[in-house]
Amino acid sequence: MSSSIRTVFWDVGGVILTNGWDPRQRARVLGRLGVNLEAYEEVHDGANYYWERGLITAEDFFMQTVLRPNAHLNLTFDQLWPQVCAESRVLHPGCLDILAEMKGLRKLRLATLNNESRELNEHRLNAFKLRTLFDYFICSGYLHEMKPAPGIFKSAIEISGFDAETALFIDDKAQNCDAAAAQGMQTIIFQSPAQLRNALQDHGIHMQ
Repeated sequence: MSSSIRTVFWDVGGVILTNGWDPRQRARVLGRLGVNLEAYEEVHDGANYYWERGLITAEDFFMQTVLRPNAHLNLTFDQLWPQVCAESRVLHPGCLDILAEMKGLRKLRLATLNNESRELNEHRLNAFKLRTLFDYFICSGYLHEMKPAPGIFKSAIEISGFDAETALFIDDKAQNCDAAAAQGMQTIIFQSPAQLRNALQDHGIHMQ
């Protein structure tokens, strides 16, 4: 193992799990509830800016985007929220295997570095037992800033306690990896578990 890497930061949605509340998930949940999807999408981005940065709660977000505009449906947050959470799935079981192997090495610090609302992030950490695999969690819902803004990467580096060049960041979006690299981090653009395993070996991390 290369001694240069001390911390591996993982994106979650798109690498380990499905996304938290993407357009297809919104269409499935809101469509079956009878919500006007076109009207929803018109207000989604504006409210989501604050929700994913942890500046409003999930209940505030859905009150603005779903519950109040669709009062005639008599929906409640308690009815809606479990259906939102149920959209999350494991996307790549092979990545969970890689994570577990990394954890077993006991030589690396493992952390998330993801854009997610506070409530969905906490649900997903618990539901998929990610707390047992990661040492700590860098999330937009906690830090009030989202990838690819430089501030969230600077915070991740500072929280790690090590120099930027000792951090390896894994993400499925090239723009996020470019932003991390601009702060001095090493990066891997995720494509598949097999590709990730090979890329980790190129960085001196060997699990087998």
